[in-house]
Amino acid sequence: MAASMRRPSAVTARTPNPTLTVGIVGAGRVGATLGAALTAAGHRVIAASGTSDATTERIDRMLPDTAHLPPTRVARAATDLLLVAVPDDALAAVVRGLADEGALRPGQVVAHTSGAHGLTPLHPAVARGARPLALHPAMTFTGRPDDLARLHGISYGVTARADVRPFAARLVEQLGGAVEWIRDGDRALYHASLAHGANHLITLVNDALDRLRDAGVLHPERVLAPLLRASLENALAFGDAALTGPVSRGDAGTVARHLAELTEVAPESVPAYRALARRTADRAISAGRLRPVDAEPLLDVLADAREGTPHDDL
Repeated sequence: MAASMRRPSAVTARTPNPTLTVGIVGAGRVGATLGAALTAAGHRVIAASGTSDATTERIDRMLPDTAHLPPTRVARAATDLLLVAVPDDALAAVVRGLADEGALRPGQVVAHTSGAHGLTPLHPAVARGARPLALHPAMTFTGRPDDLARLHGISYGVTARADVRPFAARLVEQLGGAVEWIRDGDRALYHASLAHGANHLITLVNDALDRLRDAGVLHPERVLAPLLRASLENALAFGDAALTGPVSRGDAGTVARHLAELTEVAPESVPAYRALARRTADRAISAGRLRPVDAEPLLDVLADAREGTPHDDL
């Protein structure tokens, strides 16, 4: 076929919202959910890969019109966009394998969903002429039906070359999200921030629920829910001005009793409590909410706790 008669790729076609032919390598919680969102946006998710029974079930449920194929065949079928949604540590090897198999092609956008990585793992794809894109949805995925609804309005941490940025911006807009451009060298810090805020929050909340149960509370989730929601909303709205509680007041005696009780009932919780109390004190001091002179007894308690000798007399 003559060059003048070739149909332009959907990626470069000059239409407002061109239909993309998409493949997904790794149709896990993230990949399948984004695939369903892309389908809802009018794109054609033609093939997806995955080896577990859960992945097979997820493809059948969330991507019913999508073929379940091996990764190389998915990559070859995805003429416009290949979404690689595999674990962080597997990403580079998967992309390298697809490139070595000759499954990638010039002009194809190869995107991954890792928050921790930028464009480096995609270098083998670039060597094949593909266009690299790091596209990370800033959302937690549970594998439940409401994952898709949660995508609306979220941010995506995007790293892209200048020539891929318009494509990335349009894609995120079609997914109902907002772009946050992340420099390649800042990806690890970006991802650490999200993990610290979201993943550690789950650990913190579950620790608090357990300690309330230890204290005899029958419905700890009922007690915590309104408090945690208010704390989160206040933190997002007011920053360090939202700090309340014994640390922000410099109540060394209360904190010492907390540490003594936790040491007795749940010693595994003590290091996290101590570290967060110290960090809370540092932020309260920096924000001017706790005077250094008032913080000294509190910091002494936390220092003693590090040595395993809390002030039992306080």
